[in-house]
Amino acid sequence: MLKRIALSLALLPIAQATAAEDIQTAVLAGGCFWCIESDFEKVQGVQEVVSGYTGGTTQNPTYETLKGSGHYEAVEIMYDADIVTYSQLLHAFFRSVDPTDAGGQFCDRGPSYRTAVFVSNPAELAAAEAAKASAARALGQRIVTPILNAATFYEAEAYHQDYYKGENRVITRRGVKVQSEAYEFYRNACGRDQRVSELWGDAAPFVHHN
Repeated sequence: MLKRIALSLALLPIAQATAAEDIQTAVLAGGCFWCIESDFEKVQGVQEVVSGYTGGTTQNPTYETLKGSGHYEAVEIMYDADIVTYSQLLHAFFRSVDPTDAGGQFCDRGPSYRTAVFVSNPAELAAAEAAKASAARALGQRIVTPILNAATFYEAEAYHQDYYKGENRVITRRGVKVQSEAYEFYRNACGRDQRVSELWGDAAPFVHHN
């Protein structure tokens, strides 16, 4: 069972829950979508995270056609705004990536692995700008993560969904592994948590300690 992470202590006060759910959607790009999906599905109030592609010009992109398409690897986060706010999610997002890197994320290089926040309305734009400014102040560095208008979100192939907890057997550089073990190997080898820890220290909400 997933350990749920409550963001109220480290981030902003959590909104008071009500009987009716207020389901909203956030779209974020932070490098490998397996990792962003894994991180945000642990957040209290998040209902579901879907891996996919967005921000490009080609229709119906696939993992094989991603290069040159202009699309980012991204996730669509469905969350209950009565439990966790959009601003809280953005605060956690910036502290789960390297927002100073314009060339990709960690070991994954190239346009499709860049960070971005996709916004759908003026309220999201204002929240994203505030979160970006907060990250810049916290790091004392320039944040290169763009804030972009939301575009069509294309769901990625079924084998990418919930990759981090899959039980299929896959081939890795260290032989055949169960998919969930292969994911942990990839995440560690890619240096994601090491770099996030270096940048954010104790403010990083999702760091894996192996």
